[in-house]
Amino acid sequence: MAVGGALFAVGLALHYILDADAIVQLAVLLPAYLIVGYDVLLKAARNISHGQVFDENFLMTVATLGAFLISALPGVTEVMFPEAVAVMLFFQIGEWFERRAVGKTRKSISDLMNIQPEVAHVLRDGSMETVDPEEVSVGDRIVVLPGEKIPLDGRVVDGTSTLDTRALTGESMPRDVFPGADVVSGTINISSKLTVEVQKEYEDSTAAKVLELVEESVSRKAPTEKFITRFARYYTPAVVGAALVIAVVPGLALGDWVTWVYRALTFLVVSCPCALVISVPLSYFCGIGAASKLGILVKGGNYLEALSKADTVVFDKTGTLTEGRFEVSRVHSLEMADEELLRTAAQAESVSNHPISKSILRTQVGGFSVSEVETAEEIPGKGVRAVIHGRTVHVGNQRLMNDVGAEYCTEEVAGTNVHVAVDGRYMGHIVVSDVVKADAEEAISALKAAGVRRTVMLSGDSARICTDVGTRLGIDDIRYELLPADKTDALERTMADCPRGSTVVYVGDGINDAPSLAMADVGIAMGGLGSDAAIEAADIVIMDDAPSKVPTCIGLSKRVNRIVVQNIVFALGVKFVLLALTLFGYTNMWVAVFGDVGVSIIAILNAMRCMNVSRYQPKEEAPAGVPSEA
Repeated sequence: MAVGGALFAVGLALHYILDADAIVQLAVLLPAYLIVGYDVLLKAARNISHGQVFDENFLMTVATLGAFLISALPGVTEVMFPEAVAVMLFFQIGEWFERRAVGKTRKSISDLMNIQPEVAHVLRDGSMETVDPEEVSVGDRIVVLPGEKIPLDGRVVDGTSTLDTRALTGESMPRDVFPGADVVSGTINISSKLTVEVQKEYEDSTAAKVLELVEESVSRKAPTEKFITRFARYYTPAVVGAALVIAVVPGLALGDWVTWVYRALTFLVVSCPCALVISVPLSYFCGIGAASKLGILVKGGNYLEALSKADTVVFDKTGTLTEGRFEVSRVHSLEMADEELLRTAAQAESVSNHPISKSILRTQVGGFSVSEVETAEEIPGKGVRAVIHGRTVHVGNQRLMNDVGAEYCTEEVAGTNVHVAVDGRYMGHIVVSDVVKADAEEAISALKAAGVRRTVMLSGDSARICTDVGTRLGIDDIRYELLPADKTDALERTMADCPRGSTVVYVGDGINDAPSLAMADVGIAMGGLGSDAAIEAADIVIMDDAPSKVPTCIGLSKRVNRIVVQNIVFALGVKFVLLALTLFGYTNMWVAVFGDVGVSIIAILNAMRCMNVSRYQPKEEAPAGVPSEA
């Protein structure tokens, strides 16, 4: 390309400055043309031999060879060799911009592909054996050394360390893990050796699922993208026919063949649909790449287009807007300090594996010895009974308090009341509730700011808890005590109420959400804690479970579609104006170069703006003591 460009510069000097003879110009510019455009000529010939005639390579070949031939006709005084080389050279520059844009997007997607683990160190018969991750079974224990990728999903059984999860979640903050913590494949162990018990086969692991989703996304086109492909299929033969008419009909009628053939060739260059057929798919491709940088997997450009028309967003509650784990939110004690009430309850609950019991054990203050608990037993459906320092402690629900004759508090709260009685005397209660995600309220506000008309929450939980969570978050429509079938019915009615031309988005994470995810216009699954069924059924997967990524994704999709529309209007507008001017002889080959290559480059550069995700990423805080810029 550099050699061709240098020869082209020499040819321009010969043509415009030295006014050299046509043979001299041809001796310099023909080699430049062949160096720059040989691959376009070969592609055009190869495509014609396969029956694929009307593409951009054919248009460039006909137009540039035509310019050379016209200049060689007897009686023609105007030499158009520089124009012919310029068309081919700038076409190649446009192709370079396209390759560069695609390359940048592929890099961001390949960052995801790099999550694929290469080996697993499995512990067998007391020694460590390095094997392919696909050879490891559920229940095996693997060792992950510092700097290595975690090869399979599992739970830490030994060691503490820090994980780099950026490739999967887009989250720059490292995550600390310890015995009992779940880890997913594809994240990188940063600091210390970990021993992990494998919980999923390789083909079911997070890394394998993510790679599968990325591969699927490439083949799904947006409706606009499909339309442009169909448009180009008919548009190109039409303009070739029009150019033929321009060259032949006036030539026969008026006899000035050179002028009309030149206009026909210029018409061909202007009409090349490169700007459209490149920039539209490139915009969606860049949008998918940008989403992957943010830890969002989009399974196809069609979902980006549908998401940009979101009118209503429907959320599942548990695991989507809330953490799906219980914590003590309030302690109400009557005859002992709050800490003592918590410790007493925790001692009694130490025999239970119930999630509520574990939440009290996590919260209790001061620690205790299990040896202080003389006896303890679970009472199914009611709670636990324990003897501690000779006193009988009952911890559980209202039915258990009724059994022991304790007069318990009947306060209505948003959460689960755990009552405590000692020797039949009521000591107080502990409120345990699901924790609302830190960014859930921000997500709902951002959705409304992004133009979403209505937010809905569907949950199987009780009315009191759902109303409390939904009201706090600012949800417009709160529906509760729903079975899975009720959820799909409610979603169907919501979709029926949606204005024509707009879409309904469903966000969920559990197996029971899979039907709703599949039914909605766009289904978004929480990939971190979400079930495999939900991730399979969803169109978009949020890897870090953050609800705030939903408005981020909608904002990104709207931006991508705005850029697509901009490129379509710009490309078609400029081309139709230049085609009309060409028909009446107000343009030349140089203007045609701008009409084709110039418009293509501008459209490609515009499409590359889809890759810019800085506006969607949180700004890093300056270190303490460092003043921020005004």
